[in-house]
Amino acid sequence: MVASAAVESEREIAGSRVFDAPRELVWTMWTDPRHIVQWWGPRGFRTTMQQMEVRPGGVWQFVMHGPDGTDYQNKSVYVEVVEPERIVFDHVSGPNFRAIATFEDADGKTKVTWRMVFETAELRNKVVEQYGAAEGLQQNLDRLGEHLGRETGHEFTIERAFNAPRDLMWKVWTDPEHLKQWFGPKGVKVVHSKNDLRVGGTYHYAMETPDGSVMWGKWVYREITPPERMVFVSSFSDPDGGVTRHPLSPEWPLEMLSTIEFVERDGKTVVVVRWTPINAGEAEWNAFRGGMPSMNQGWSGTFGRLEAYLGEVA
Repeated sequence: MVASAAVESEREIAGSRVFDAPRELVWTMWTDPRHIVQWWGPRGFRTTMQQMEVRPGGVWQFVMHGPDGTDYQNKSVYVEVVEPERIVFDHVSGPNFRAIATFEDADGKTKVTWRMVFETAELRNKVVEQYGAAEGLQQNLDRLGEHLGRETGHEFTIERAFNAPRDLMWKVWTDPEHLKQWFGPKGVKVVHSKNDLRVGGTYHYAMETPDGSVMWGKWVYREITPPERMVFVSSFSDPDGGVTRHPLSPEWPLEMLSTIEFVERDGKTVVVVRWTPINAGEAEWNAFRGGMPSMNQGWSGTFGRLEAYLGEVA
């Protein structure tokens, strides 16, 4: 038994995560095509569903659209479906593997364990090296958590439509000199703005408040899809780029996952901002929920400054 387990581990990619959501909801995220297209795939990928029959022998077929525009055809066949505990399917369109997803109740939360078992260790290693499959699985779990946050209300969301083209909107959100002119709540002034716009890169900035205090912050980019979307981890910082606590609220979440989307609608660009804490404890979650009115006020002021600045540069 031990030898068998060792051999299997050499042939598999695995990951697990505990989500702050009931098991029935997490099950729905995996079995409802309207939900799974919102989070399936590594960061930067989109999914177009073609067929999804969640039953033994049923076919699951979809196209994944890569950040570079490449389309990847995917076809799987369900082997086992035990609601809400376990899903097993064979990915048959190549590379071939068997996927096993289990869902365990954890005191009202849900532990998801996801395994991809390949026929040989060589094939497993090839997929990891050529396609980054191990990191892709972890990113997929991250995206599931983000989507669950939206569905459970564990997320702050605000949006505003601007009378400006999306390409211009993308530019003023990514050029550090543009950001310096409008970013931040009403009354603050950006006195430092440096942007390394790439996955893993950092936007490092400093804001001066009306009383002369200076607060530092940074974004660490996780996803960049021009001109549609960016995802980054946002935190308070120091002049050296370290991560620090909120200077006025020590229980504020140390890091926030921030998603900014730019949607073309009726000749305008709608900016959608989503914030949710990462790895937050109960006190941090309470501070986050209690701070939603001030977040709404701060972002409303920021959007007001952005709208005025767009009028100057359009």
